[in-house]
Amino acid sequence: MDMKRVFLKLSGEALAGPKKTGFDEDTVKEVARQVKISVDAGVQVGIVIGGGNFWRGRTSDAIERTHADQIGMLATIMNCIYVSEIFRNTGMKTEILTPFVCGTMTKQFSKDLANQFEEGRVVFFAGGTGHPYFSTDTGITLRAVEMDADCILLAKSIDGVYDSDPAVNPNAKRYDTIRIQDVIDQKLAVVDLTASIMCMEHRMPMAVFDLNEKDSIANAMQGKINGTIVTVD
Repeated sequence: MDMKRVFLKLSGEALAGPKKTGFDEDTVKEVARQVKISVDAGVQVGIVIGGGNFWRGRTSDAIERTHADQIGMLATIMNCIYVSEIFRNTGMKTEILTPFVCGTMTKQFSKDLANQFEEGRVVFFAGGTGHPYFSTDTGITLRAVEMDADCILLAKSIDGVYDSDPAVNPNAKRYDTIRIQDVIDQKLAVVDLTASIMCMEHRMPMAVFDLNEKDSIANAMQGKINGTIVTVD
C-alpha cells in the first residue's frame, strides 16, 4: 500500500490515556515521536482528532443535537491545538485548519492552504465538517478524499476489525483484510455508515490497528499494518 500521504485518526479518549479525560502528555508525546519518524522520512501527514476526552454530546438528553455537535466541534479544535503544540515541541512544523473562522487560533480550510503537506508540515483538520450530524469519521474521510490521501489510518483501542465484539465473544475472528462492502453489509462499524459509503464511492482504503502497540503508528505509516486493511477493490 502506497503511503506517500496519509490521514491519521486519533480518538480523544486515546489522548487522555489512563485518565480517560483531558490530556495525558506522555501519551501525546509518544504519538508525536512516532509521527516525526514518518515525517522525517518524507511521509505527508494529515491528522483528525475526536473530541471524546471532553464531550460526548449525543448521550445528553438536555441539549439539542445541533448545539451538542457544535460543542463537540470545539472539543476537536482544543485537541488539535494541544497536540499541534506538542508536535512543534518535538521539532515538527504544523498547521491547524478549520471549516469555519476561529479567530486567530486556526486558519480556515481551503485545499490550497492544506497543501502545506508539501512543505513538510503536519496538517491538523479540526472542527469536523463544520456541520452538525456529521462525525469526525465523516470529517476525516471528506478531507482525505479532497486531499488525495493514499490511506486513512485508524489508531484505535482494538487491534483490528473483528466479525463480532471480542470483548463479548472470546472466539471472535480478526480480519487481516476485508472489503469495504463487507464492512457495510455486516455492519461492522469500522467508521460510521456515512464515512463507510464515502470510502467505498471514492475508493479510499483504511487500516485499523492498536494505538497502544509499540511503534504502531510509525509502522503503519510505513505500510506495516499489524491489524486490518479495509480494501476498496
